[in-house]
Amino acid sequence: MPLNQNIKLKLKDGSTVAVVGGGPAGSFFTWFILRYAQESGIKIHVDVFEPKNFNSTGPAGCNKCGGIVSESLIQMLSGEGIKVPPKVIRRGIDSYTLHLEHGKVVIEKPKPEQGIASIFRGLGPRGPIDSAQLSFDNFLLDLCREKGAMVRTDTIVKALRVEEGIKLSTSLSGDKVFDLVVGAVGLNAKGIEIFNSICPSYFPPSVTKTHIAEIFLGREVVDQYFGNSMHVFLLNLPNVKFGALIPKGNYVTMVLLGKNITREVVAGFLSSETVKSCFPPDTNISEITHCKCYPAINVGEAKSAFANRVVLIGDSASSKLYKNGLGAAWLTGQAAAKTAIFHGISQRDFQKWYQPVCTTLDNDNDIGKIIFNITSIMQKSSILKNGLLAMVVQEQKEPSHKRPMSSLLWDTFTGSNPYTSIFKRSLNPVFMVKFLWNIVKGQLIKKSRIQK
Repeated sequence: MPLNQNIKLKLKDGSTVAVVGGGPAGSFFTWFILRYAQESGIKIHVDVFEPKNFNSTGPAGCNKCGGIVSESLIQMLSGEGIKVPPKVIRRGIDSYTLHLEHGKVVIEKPKPEQGIASIFRGLGPRGPIDSAQLSFDNFLLDLCREKGAMVRTDTIVKALRVEEGIKLSTSLSGDKVFDLVVGAVGLNAKGIEIFNSICPSYFPPSVTKTHIAEIFLGREVVDQYFGNSMHVFLLNLPNVKFGALIPKGNYVTMVLLGKNITREVVAGFLSSETVKSCFPPDTNISEITHCKCYPAINVGEAKSAFANRVVLIGDSASSKLYKNGLGAAWLTGQAAAKTAIFHGISQRDFQKWYQPVCTTLDNDNDIGKIIFNITSIMQKSSILKNGLLAMVVQEQKEPSHKRPMSSLLWDTFTGSNPYTSIFKRSLNPVFMVKFLWNIVKGQLIKKSRIQK
């Protein structure tokens, strides 16, 4: 059926909406569209299709994510009336321990409100279950149920445009026609293929392969060796732009980001003396790794993630490069819901009111790529890393407002501030002079040690 881009399409009393994917992007959209519909006096029906059980351990409940949520997102959720319960948070993170080949330094959070928290998207990895804890994704999905959404465990197998709307065929309950279909399918190839059939101009984002592993150490060992600090590694290793060890209750989550992480790259990271020093002596990490995967992540913008009656959100459309995908899910989910209720559900409506949010994320990611390219240069240079380490060590002795390098690193690692802001702050002449001076000072110290 040909698309008429100029057609006027609106949701009204009795309209039906399908959300394909019940992860954070789908849940945020669902929660917002039901809220906005209620505020506008419109009664709509929303079906969320999610075959996963986020209240399960292991792959059955996992959404393949490092599981970091920024305090700024928690505050935004709170401001909208969504209170994240303490049982969802596995550990509050109040510092980073930055590891380089020749030293490490603890970077305290710049401000009290700039902390982060570690979570499991499902109930946790295979292995010992902490029954006192809750799943983050299941918490969000429960909020949607409370708002009135119908959550179905069906899998969508086919989508087709018909005169009345979009017909979805499911694995369990047959066919149903919807006024609006929302894609929150992440980077799932089958899901993207289905949406291409009803959104033919859509082109998915480019991806790369990463690595996530859940390492069981027990709470006491995690407390002793990691505490409330996330350990970050800027090492000169092939393909690795960023490595992290994130404490979560009984577990430590290992995350490697970069270009097509392979088993060989993972083995090289784990064999590094810098990484091994974080664990108890003689720890065989492979024996205590309960879950591991090599998920794809979004590293490039999608094209035309909408059409009449169709919109894609979250990783399927625009995300945050390497960091804070949950924040991007929030932004895109809210923007799509606001467009659908207050403006319309035609291609033109989404182009005018939803696309600018995606464009802002995409443009910021272009700056993020520059930042990570600079980081890659630094990873290969002991001179630059000496200067970086010297500057951060000195800054930790200063008041929080006098720690420009520490603040930049914190924001880069958390993704809680736009990359554009980070880049602009790095171009400050005073900051650049201080960094250059620390590079010189680092070389002088190194030379003095050699002479002794």
